[in-house]
Amino acid sequence: MNMNRRLLLLASLPLPAVAAPALKAGVFDPARPAPEFALKGSDGAPLTLARFKGRLVLLVFGFTNCPEVCPTTLATLAQARKQLGSDAAAVQVVYVTVDPERDDLARIRQYLAAFDPGFIGGTAAPDTLAAMRKRYGVVAEKIAQANAYGMNHSTSVYLIDRAGLLRALMPYGHGAADFVHDLRQLLAIR
Repeated sequence: MNMNRRLLLLASLPLPAVAAPALKAGVFDPARPAPEFALKGSDGAPLTLARFKGRLVLLVFGFTNCPEVCPTTLATLAQARKQLGSDAAAVQVVYVTVDPERDDLARIRQYLAAFDPGFIGGTAAPDTLAAMRKRYGVVAEKIAQANAYGMNHSTSVYLIDRAGLLRALMPYGHGAADFVHDLRQLLAIR
């Protein structure tokens, strides 16, 4: 077979599918567009997903009075960003309150600064936040306590790629090393 025929034959063969990266988190297969949102940002700017196009977004839902899950998650994400070194600039943590009654922008900003000054929080009217939670499949419920209330809420972290695609969902309890692994895999996707 002459060279031109071989090249033509090779060109007509289907290309192998590009395998999705092997992640520690649960993978959305296929990846799908992450629902857009429009909130007030703790940094003073409007908070939208489109604002971070070209960066990975770690989307977290929580509240500043959370006694365990939220501070543990945010400390883990801060540690992961430190371990990423210069790659941390390509990763944005977005923390959306499930408790707009108590979590105003000043409180969210102060709370997040204790973990990583680069983290950005968001809030909005309760119905706007409820609609966002519904689009992401997040549960949040007020629980009465003596002289106050708490919140039960979903605890996983959404991993959104540079193109705004929902790639994975990391369950609560994974350490910084698992996030670093997955973030490096997602950073390698162009």
